[in-house]
Order: sequence, then C-alpha cells, then structure tokens
Amino acid sequence: MRVIRVAAIALTIGFGMAPTAMADGFKTCTKLEKASWKPAAEAEAKAKAAGYEVRRSKVEGSCYEVYGVKEGKLYELFYSPEDLSLKQTIAK
Repeated sequence: MRVIRVAAIALTIGFGMAPTAMADGFKTCTKLEKASWKPAAEAEAKAKAAGYEVRRSKVEGSCYEVYGVKEGKLYELFYSPEDLSLKQTIAK
C-alpha cells in the first residue's frame, strides 16, 4: 500500500511539472500596459527586415512571438512590445 501511495505522489508531481518543462516560449518582455504597446505589425516588419519570411505572430505572455522562416528553418522570435527589441530567438 505504501509503494502505491509513493508512486501516486511521484506521478502527481511529475504531471504537475510537465507543462512547465514543455513550455519553450519566452513570456516576459515588458511590464508596460498593453494599451501602450507598439503594434504587432511593427514586430513583424522587424523580422522581415532581418531576413525572415513571417508566417504569423501572436501575443505570448508580455511578448510578441513572431514565427518566421529563414534559410528553410523555422524560428520563433520574441520581441518586446515596448521597444520592439529582440529578446529571444528559438530555432525549431
């Protein structure tokens, strides 16, 4: 009975941590209120200017996440909506 209880607790902890371990996005770019953010189109324009073919963009946490392809490889680019600085790039 004790083994089953320990296994159940271990599985519960493991499943509870899974979403955190699987998250690969960058979520903290600014503390500025959303009403003051620059337009997402400007983040897409920055990605295009850097040579990426932009597929789509979305808000991820307090960042603009832009999906772009460069040299046949997919990238996720995370821009600060405050100043459109590039915070992180993840190659997929």
